[in-house]
Amino acid sequence: MTAQTTPPPPFRDPQLPLAKRIDDLLQRLTLDEKIAFLHQFAPAVDRLGVAAFRTGQEALHGVAWMGPATVFPQAVGLGATWNDDLVRRVGEAVSTETRAMRARDDRVGLNVWSPTVNLLRHPLWGRNEEGYSEDPKLTSAIATAYTRGLRGDHPMYWRTAPVLKHWLAHNNETDRSVTSSSVRPRVLHEYDLRAFRETVEAGAVAGVMPAYNLVNGRPNHVSPYLAEHLRTWTDEHLLVCSDAGAPSNLVDSEHYFDTHEEATAASLRAGVDSFTDHGTESSTMIGRIQGALVQGLLTADDIDEAVRRQLSVRFRLGEFDPGTDPYADLKDFDTPAHRALAQEAAEQAIVLLKNENDLLPLPADTRIAVVGLLADECKLDWYSGTLMHRSTPLEGLYDRFGAERVTFAEGVDRVRLRALSTGAYVSVPEAAEAADEVRGAEGALDPALLAGRTDLAPLTTDADGTELALIDWGEGVLTFRAPDGRYLSVADDGYLRASADQPGGWVVQETFRLEPSDSHGNGHLLKHTGTGRYVTVGADGVKVADSNPEIFDLAVTERGEASVTRAAAEADVVLVVAGNDPHINGRETEDRATLALPAHQERLLRAARAANPNTALVLVSAYPYAVDPADLPAVLWTAHGGQAAGTALARVLAGDVSPAGRLPQTWYAADAALPDLLDYDVIGARQTYLYFEGAPLFPFGHGLSYAEFAYGNLVTHVGDADLTVSCTVTNTGAVTADEVAQLYVRAEDPSVPRPRRELAGHRRVTLAPGASTELTFRLPLSVLEFWDVAHGTWHLEPGAYELLVGASSEDIRLRTTVTVGGVPVAPRPVVTHGLSAADFDEQRGTEIVDRTKVSGDAVTPTGGESGGSGGSGELLFHNCDFGAGVTEVTVEVAGAGSVEFSLVGGPVLATLALGTPTANPYTFTTVRAAVSAAGTHDVHLKLRGPLRLAHVGFSG
Repeated sequence: MTAQTTPPPPFRDPQLPLAKRIDDLLQRLTLDEKIAFLHQFAPAVDRLGVAAFRTGQEALHGVAWMGPATVFPQAVGLGATWNDDLVRRVGEAVSTETRAMRARDDRVGLNVWSPTVNLLRHPLWGRNEEGYSEDPKLTSAIATAYTRGLRGDHPMYWRTAPVLKHWLAHNNETDRSVTSSSVRPRVLHEYDLRAFRETVEAGAVAGVMPAYNLVNGRPNHVSPYLAEHLRTWTDEHLLVCSDAGAPSNLVDSEHYFDTHEEATAASLRAGVDSFTDHGTESSTMIGRIQGALVQGLLTADDIDEAVRRQLSVRFRLGEFDPGTDPYADLKDFDTPAHRALAQEAAEQAIVLLKNENDLLPLPADTRIAVVGLLADECKLDWYSGTLMHRSTPLEGLYDRFGAERVTFAEGVDRVRLRALSTGAYVSVPEAAEAADEVRGAEGALDPALLAGRTDLAPLTTDADGTELALIDWGEGVLTFRAPDGRYLSVADDGYLRASADQPGGWVVQETFRLEPSDSHGNGHLLKHTGTGRYVTVGADGVKVADSNPEIFDLAVTERGEASVTRAAAEADVVLVVAGNDPHINGRETEDRATLALPAHQERLLRAARAANPNTALVLVSAYPYAVDPADLPAVLWTAHGGQAAGTALARVLAGDVSPAGRLPQTWYAADAALPDLLDYDVIGARQTYLYFEGAPLFPFGHGLSYAEFAYGNLVTHVGDADLTVSCTVTNTGAVTADEVAQLYVRAEDPSVPRPRRELAGHRRVTLAPGASTELTFRLPLSVLEFWDVAHGTWHLEPGAYELLVGASSEDIRLRTTVTVGGVPVAPRPVVTHGLSAADFDEQRGTEIVDRTKVSGDAVTPTGGESGGSGGSGELLFHNCDFGAGVTEVTVEVAGAGSVEFSLVGGPVLATLALGTPTANPYTFTTVRAAVSAAGTHDVHLKLRGPLRLAHVGFSG
């Protein structure tokens, strides 16, 4: 007889529909097993042969945190390529390396938390490096390309499962877990949601991650928009993963809920499916979920729905079908193709901002001085992998032009630190036998937990001391570097050592501040920023402590300008390489304070220019700067370009490659041009190229070439549902080069404020000298729509629309006007629908807040709920139709204060005051008053005091 083989359970059968397989596995899991799945680190279920699973693998521009991997340019650099196909190929390489790394290290996850689609609304945002663009259309195009590369093209199985970050309206690090972004409906739909929506609708997104901040007074982790918008954009299950620690923030920092059980239940019901909290320790979150069930705040069905979404992702990743998963055996890692792609991406990300008198490209026999703090650096950021290959600008220029033609001056200040208590100088002990270590080389699930080195001897003091390289990164933040290239750092034991290969870490331990000493006019206290403690000197070495701070004299051996001047004077051309360290002054947890280039780097730039008029500025940075290019013949910008950055830059400077990167965001001329960082109203505050009315330093889409291009033959056609625009682009220059053709639209006579111009399409093409190509853009007419707050829907307004084609948002080469049919915007039907307070047309001094903790909006005067008598604010509603007439107005309000009602141009018709304050901000009451209004008018409301206005109604 032959033994009977037990057939595999249905969830193991790849021939069954996915929904049936998920249902089968779901019903086999116990409730406790399901609950355990809701933590980031889901345990194995051995009785079913189900492996452990974790959500979250950082992969923004290469596999991050898990050791060596191919490092591509920062995300903002990928955005600067304006090349969808290139970015898709980068996504393919990253996901392929993710699979290959997982094959040898099961800590590597396949649920990748990438890309970031937050719009680069404000250039002082600390995480500017993580986004693609200030424009939602460009952001969604690049994000869609990257997610398609990450996903793969198999109809069933996914190479990796990308999660978009960070939902929603998240552009500030300052107090990020407690600040609320006030986002009016038009900005919500036309701007912030749009980048997410178009990327999700493209079909290669597995989920999203809510952001730490609140939107309209409600934390993103309990956002009703997850259900109202996100989950309506696709038929696929989307996995919503919390950001790290955010579930606890709902109680601990935001105080939005009284208990963690309430908070966890609210998040789960709102749509959060996986809780990233307390690291690998899951018992706390499991206890909260179990407590919420016991208290009746959750049901088993709520748990099932969240687990179903997670299982959907796991099935699509091939976890249960190892024999049929086409990506199971991928081994490609650090291949020649990946290295070539990293170089190609770095080349395409370089933006030529200015090139007066054709200073660039540089002839082969040029004597070059390359100077500046980033001239011999290949910087990484928090979301980078560990470099296997490294190319700095200096190295790239050596290789391309020959070391004999290139001179180098870093421009650091050379200093010694003398302890005034003893007169001795700080000294770095010899460390010849110390092992060479690179931070993060071994990989870590949480690199924030990596500790500093303690195997090296602490700093001491002696009669001579050690000359240190001092860099002032701006805002008084300093680093000190020893002669062997290692940075002074503080480990857990508090001692200072020359131990770090670069500044880095979640809390940077390599930065210091010099503070004047009250007792010694020329002396300084040295404060370590990571610990907040001052440096002391003792018999056992130099360390930080809470008492007895040492007073130091900073003895300058040589200013950086001196070495820069020497190098510049002997060269034909000077390249000043300036920019930022991605771990200092602008990064996750820290916004920038200014657009200005740090003073140390300004000093070097001025010194170089004074010594040699042929000075070009090369900015290598994660964000824009406000620099004065007037006396500089050439300026380039590139984001930190990854492992091939230096080679790519040298090839562009030499003319081997013509630059064709384009700015993905506006470069403003000064801080004064910027709105407040927390003002998210891009329409009202006239933000980004869409609405900015000033003169930018460099406009959105700007970028020059070594070739010239002519545009012609503009042809348009308006159909019933779409718009076709075509033109020809011709390379009239002498070299093969890429051009980025950009199509913009503009409503000529809109009834509401519309963008000055808005990107509708783009195309990057390569053309040989004399070659032409025809470009055709086919657009749905919906690209001309706006969000009609009067009726809560998208609206295509009839009339004239200008179509503009050119090389940037301000360099327009072709334009024409088309007429589009449609229905005029109807007046607000206030008699039947009233006015939702948040649906204003204009406002002053107000912010949108939550009507309830579940859904709905209200409006309050800015600062009106912070105590005291409160402030005042104004709302304006255009084109309100009162019909034959109304005799009563009602307001739904909470808190305390009053609402004044008037028609624009007329007196106050009614003051509706709360006689007794309501019990809390969520207890709304209705206040009535008699009025007389008929016909169509603009309505003006004045809010006074700490009140919330949700709705205005009319009757009679």
